[in-house]
Amino acid sequence: MIENLGTEPALTKRADESGETEVEFPTRSVPIRNIRLIDSPEALAGAIDSLSNATGPFAVDAERASGFRYGQSAYLVQIARIDSDIFLIDPVSVRGSDSPFAALADLLATAPWILHAASQDLACLAELGLRPSALLDTELGSRILGLERVGLGFVCESQLGFKLAKEHSAVDWSTRPLPLNWLNYAALDVDVLFELWDSISKQLASADKLVWARAEFENVRTQEPKPAKVDRWRSMTGLHEIKDARTLTIASHLWHAREELARKLDTAPGRLIPDSSIIAMLKANPRTKPELAALRSFTGRASRNYIDLWWNAFSSGSATRDVVDVKIRSTGIPNHRIWANRFPEAAHRLGMAKAVIAEVAAEHNLPSENLLTPDYLRQLCFEDLDSISPETVADKLRESGARQWQIELLNDKLAIALDQARQTFVEPREKTEKLND
Repeated sequence: MIENLGTEPALTKRADESGETEVEFPTRSVPIRNIRLIDSPEALAGAIDSLSNATGPFAVDAERASGFRYGQSAYLVQIARIDSDIFLIDPVSVRGSDSPFAALADLLATAPWILHAASQDLACLAELGLRPSALLDTELGSRILGLERVGLGFVCESQLGFKLAKEHSAVDWSTRPLPLNWLNYAALDVDVLFELWDSISKQLASADKLVWARAEFENVRTQEPKPAKVDRWRSMTGLHEIKDARTLTIASHLWHAREELARKLDTAPGRLIPDSSIIAMLKANPRTKPELAALRSFTGRASRNYIDLWWNAFSSGSATRDVVDVKIRSTGIPNHRIWANRFPEAAHRLGMAKAVIAEVAAEHNLPSENLLTPDYLRQLCFEDLDSISPETVADKLRESGARQWQIELLNDKLAIALDQARQTFVEPREKTEKLND
């Protein structure tokens, strides 16, 4: 058992816009439950036994080493039930056995999970074979309630009346051994979830939004992982400054070289050389390896140790005949930012439909993006429906992935807006003049 660390709850003064003290929140820096670190298959078996004898949903969280390690694997998994200790499972230590998490996965499938911002953690938990059979998301529930801010700390303040100690939110969770105060901090994230869900669920029910919330939770739980982006190298910060195909080809070679090394070393790519170093290298266009080595703007912990790798990537990108396209070939509907100039009728429909979304969202105290995914609205508006009616709008929204409660709130009003858009659209003058020439 781990000793709960920290001091007595301290009062945190919160100021309003005038600078005057508004509320004093106590800071919860230690969990109210006991903590147990699980760092062996034998300890995991004991944790499973304890959890199976406890009751209620599972509070679940995971800690990754984003920005430190390659990928998004879980380096700590926190699990508790209402009447159990908090179990902090170290996947690095437990993973040594065959199918180490199979029994845990079976147990976790027997009751709902409570998470905060579940979409952030489900993928890394699925890597361990852990998948929920039902989901309760306090962050998503807070959005549907219409809370202004939905981070765990703020929701605890607004719903539970205390502030969470968050001083270890950006640490390297792949560190071993994990410091005791980090473990104590990690335990807090599940310790509060039972109280939090109790408060949020009661308010959702009072606002007649609990059915909506459960539909959104199920959508998150069953959502397929997004396919990997085509040409991920194009997402490098600063690459928009590069306009020619040859230099973009070199950028691609450098990105792939960095990615391969990062995977090999299990290090976040940006810790080897940041995007800014690749952009600086491209702009400097060094003629030799010594010239690259002398480039002060080419920085990063691996910038000189692996100078041969970077120079070889630069050289291969400079010499290859397989030159990339300047612009990525898009699939699906065009980016909505160009609709006004290239697809003015679609832009007109989208503008009128957005007004409906804003109106209904305000009426029900919902963020617009939670009332309807913006991409679903764009898919509805890009092409004019052959026949505009509540039924055809509902069919299109359902085809995109909208949930039934969203469709019931929107299809009638969106059908009216789309019909009005059809009747009020006027061809831009320039286009009309060209047609008359």
